Amino acid sequence: MSRRGRRSIEIFNLSFLDVISCGFGAIILLLVIVKISEPYVIERMAVDLSGLVMRLEAELHAIRGETTVFNRELAARQEQLSEQREKLARLQGELSSIRGRYAATRDDHEAQALIAGRLASAKQDLTEEMRRLLGSGYRRKLLTATVGGVPVDSEYIVFIIDTSGSMQENVWPLVLKKITEVLDIYPAVKGIQVMNDMGDYMFPTYQGKWIPDSPARRKAIIKRLAQWRPFSNSSPVEGIEAAIRRFHAQDKRISLYVFGDDFARGSIQGVIDTVARLNRADGSGKRRVRIHTVGFPVQFGRAEGIPLNAVRYAALMRKLAETNGGSFVGLNSVR
Repeated sequence: MSRRGRRSIEIFNLSFLDVISCGFGAIILLLVIVKISEPYVIERMAVDLSGLVMRLEAELHAIRGETTVFNRELAARQEQLSEQREKLARLQGELSSIRGRYAATRDDHEAQALIAGRLASAKQDLTEEMRRLLGSGYRRKLLTATVGGVPVDSEYIVFIIDTSGSMQENVWPLVLKKITEVLDIYPAVKGIQVMNDMGDYMFPTYQGKWIPDSPARRKAIIKRLAQWRPFSNSSPVEGIEAAIRRFHAQDKRISLYVFGDDFARGSIQGVIDTVARLNRADGSGKRRVRIHTVGFPVQFGRAEGIPLNAVRYAALMRKLAETNGGSFVGLNSVR
């Protein structure tokens, strides 16, 4: 039997080479992909880091700005603290001085001399008009003294008069008389003004200004008042408000005199609140102006009794006088 010849097996045939080539190609492709993506990743990281740096720098600038403001405020607070400490030291020194003077005045004779000196100093605070009015024997505690129930410590006076028909027709001569009596308890003042309850001035040439006081001026006021007939709504709010707004001053003692007979419309509490807001008190409780009020009994004597408007007026005027350092005078007769 003849033996068939065997074919030799080739290890590196075409299929094997294809497989090897594909494997190497895949490896090379992976390397290429990795190499290409690396710059993108690095660039993105660089961008992200740049944004973070910018944000941090912005926050740093903001913090520095706030620090500057805080340092400025701290310096101001420290300066205020230094001033307060100096003031405290000064007050402590004054307290020590007062204690020393007090200890030195234990003797009766020295105490009397100290009291007399303080009294002389108090007298120096008076204006020339107050000296003429109250006399050289004036004592500061007598500032609360009254004439006919009315404090007379003012240097300027404003009359606010209800010029409604009920007042003009029934009690106008009595109004003239009472204004004359009020002027008589102020022998000399620095200024006078006359307005109606609407805030209208009796003398337009002196609108917003003080009328100088003199006997001739007082006669002219009474003479002009006898024929004065401006419109009135029987509510004193406008006149009081105009007088306080225009004439109040820290260096002036001013009294308002409100004359009327009824309060026809509006809220009593509303008027009180409005006047309290305008005539507010200072730290010592002193109001800008005194407000004195006078009630005329025009509505009395009727068969149906006292009208509600008259009762409302009396209640309002009493409260205004009470809360604004003045007096309320209710007349009981039109004669």
